[in-house]
Parts: sequence; C-alpha cells; structure tokens
Amino acid sequence: MNPVDIIHKYAAIRYEQNFDGFSLRHIILEHKRFTATLKRIAELHHYSQHNKVGKGLFIVGPSGIGKTSTLWHYQNLFPRTIESNFTRIPVLIVITPSTPTTDNMAQAILQALGDPMASKGNAKEKLERIKLLFEHCKVELLLIDEFQHFFYARTIVEFRTITDWLKIFINETNIAVILCGLPESEMVIQSNEQLARRFSAKYAITPFAIAPESDFIEFRGVLRAFQEALPLPVEIPLHEANLARRFLIASNGLLDYVRKILEGAVNIANEAGHQSLDMSAYAAGFRQEVWADAGDRLNPFHSESPLRALNRSGEPFYASYKRHAIGSPLARRLNLTQHGSEK
Repeated sequence: MNPVDIIHKYAAIRYEQNFDGFSLRHIILEHKRFTATLKRIAELHHYSQHNKVGKGLFIVGPSGIGKTSTLWHYQNLFPRTIESNFTRIPVLIVITPSTPTTDNMAQAILQALGDPMASKGNAKEKLERIKLLFEHCKVELLLIDEFQHFFYARTIVEFRTITDWLKIFINETNIAVILCGLPESEMVIQSNEQLARRFSAKYAITPFAIAPESDFIEFRGVLRAFQEALPLPVEIPLHEANLARRFLIASNGLLDYVRKILEGAVNIANEAGHQSLDMSAYAAGFRQEVWADAGDRLNPFHSESPLRALNRSGEPFYASYKRHAIGSPLARRLNLTQHGSEK
C-alpha cells in the first residue's frame, strides 16, 4: 500500500491520466527578483573570499516570496565535495529553531554541518566545535533562514542571550553571514547595536504588482513559464492580461501561491477527468490551496469578482502584523513593533 493507492481508491472517478502528486516546486524561474537576489548573495560571498573578512547582509520579504528557495538554489551552486581528509562546505544553510536558544541554535548549525555528535555538549562547547568545523570544512558563507524565529525566545533574558551569542559567533568565525526572514526580523537586528551595524546592508524582496507596468509584464512572463510546465492544456493562456490580473490578486503577487493554485487546479481537473484547465479549475484550486472560506464573489477566478486585493480582516493576505502583532508577546514587552511602542 502507498499513498497513490489510497488516492485512487477513494477518488470520485478513476484517473485517466497520471498526474498524481504533480508539483511545480522543481521549476526554477530566473525572473528579475530571483537573479537580483542571487547577485547580492554572490557579491557578499565574493567580497568575503577576496578580502578574507566577514560581512553581513539581511534579506527580507513576506512569506511565499521565494527567499528560502533562492537560498537553497545558491547553496546547490556550491555543493559539498569530499577532499583527501575532509568535506569542503563552501556554503551552509541553517534553519533557525522555532524557539531559539544558544544551545539549540548551536546544535542546528552542527547538524547542518553533518556533525553526528551535534547534540553533545553545552552551548560553549558546541560553539568551539562549530569554529573548528568551519575552519576545517572551509565554510565561506553562512545562510541563516527563518531569522524571525528569534522573536519567539521564551524570555527577554533568553532573547538578549541568543542575540549576543549570534553577535559573538559572527565575530569569532569571521565569515560572510546572511540573515533571511520576514519583515519583523529587522526589529531583532535593531535590538542589538552590533548586529545592526553588521547587518546594515538590507535587500528587500517585494511581491509582484500591477504597477509599474514593467512589473506586471514580468509577472505575465512568469505565468507563461509556468504554463509550459503544466501537464494539461489551458483554455486561456495564463499570461493573458485579464487572467494574469486574477492570478496576481489570488496570489498577492507571491509566486508560491501561484504554484499552489496551479498544482491544485491540475489535481482537481485530473480527478474530475477534465482534459484542460479553465477558470473553474483555478477557482477550485484557489479555494483548496489559498482560502477555503472564500465566497464566490471574493474568489478572483469568479466571473463576478470585484478583483480587489484580498487584504482586509479575515482575508488571506491581511497583513501578518495586524493578525498577531509583531512576533510574539516577547516582542511587545520589548516594545519592538512596526508602529512604535505598545503599552
């Protein structure tokens, strides 16, 4: 028994086409935002290589913008290689633990390095092992993703401790470091003067938009590329201006949501036995993958949709800082909010 057997057993009809588990995740779209981000990472990497000195960059953007996939793509351009007596690791990605401490952050770095003893020792001992392994494996660039998790330290003391630890870690390893996260990550950086100085360089990745026109034209080009990867024909070209506008509203200009809608549409059409993708398939994909409670009129693929941004209270793209205040109760106690102090 495997998952496909279960899907087939309980499907409304027998699948006539084999699109089970269809995904667009493997598609690398080299649009301007993607290539510009890669270029900024490469510039920092080269500067550190050439000058033998650490430097920092902060990459910020909303969830679904493609930050993480860009980091992994860059790491894949510099694969690990087995040398005579060590493994060379030019670029290392580390995911920030959901509730970071000096101990589990050090452990996360050791695990990313491949240390089988990553959980052994206290935070100080782990830091010493990291420094030795960084030197031994010739690590040149460290990419720390999900940096906003620092806001979820359990106490103010732990928050201060982990940010100070990160500052010390960066200073002692002396390699290029990129912090990557959601907009609230900037408040973490600004809470520590030395981190703020090290990561004063910031690169923001923004969603696609209707204006300027060049941005919408590029978004339509991305849709054309997605269409070429679809296993079913489309009744209307995805890059047709009206349909492209609907996709932009349905995704809030974030390509991860475009992927989800298209994947959902393909799977729904496949299960229904349809031979092509139409507006009803996209509408169903939107309900399944983005907003299950969307009424017909607020579904961007419905003929009577007002085609407005879905950013009001209760809608899928209502700004995160309005949904649950910046970061955490800890952040509010530190008065770290986008709108100043909260009492």
